[in-house]
Amino acid sequence: MTTTTMGGRAPRNLSGITKARLEAFSDGVLAIVITLLAIELRPPEVDEGQSLAGALWEQWPSYLAYLLAFTQIGVIWLNHHRLFDQVRVVDGKLLLLNLNLLMWITLIPFPTALVAEHLRDGGEATRTAVAVFSGTLFVTSIGFTALYAWITHDDRLVEALPPRHAVVAARIRFGVGLAAYGVAVGLAFLWPYAALAIHAMSAAYYAFDQATFDVSEPAETQAVPWR
Repeated sequence: MTTTTMGGRAPRNLSGITKARLEAFSDGVLAIVITLLAIELRPPEVDEGQSLAGALWEQWPSYLAYLLAFTQIGVIWLNHHRLFDQVRVVDGKLLLLNLNLLMWITLIPFPTALVAEHLRDGGEATRTAVAVFSGTLFVTSIGFTALYAWITHDDRLVEALPPRHAVVAARIRFGVGLAAYGVAVGLAFLWPYAALAIHAMSAAYYAFDQATFDVSEPAETQAVPWR
């Protein structure tokens, strides 16, 4: 099986898996994860003398946790799509790195449920729940940055690469989340709400295109070593 580029050239398949199949599998996993987030939202139990509106309001940690997790997965999907728009062929290492990314993404509903359950408690439970949530997003960011670095390490997998300095700049721009999520892990043990604010700002940052690299200039070299 081969894939066909926009110019009509059919590059040699390097993995036995087409880009379309990889994207379809990834989209399916992301759709299931988002569905699992929504399943966690349940009607509240209304105590005697309590209004339904009051019972719904008491579940605000669940709504906040859902919103934060949904936006994180949403921007992951956006940037995954933007990145793979530039890929023309898939190799074995790309498959493994993509699976690694999906492994961490599928964990997101678990710390989301922890935050929903313990955010209102305060104290150690809140700090631990937010730390687990932040840590999961941190390792997810590591996985996504590694995937990005491999795709941009030379021009075998993409149509073309910009000059080396532009590739390095693109990697730094894409990898900003590593620093942000790392800071959030530390803040979670001190000011958990500040850590959650960082996640909201990170989602806003990645809502804009951070994955596309400019190929208007021809590359100076044929390869950019992966570091």
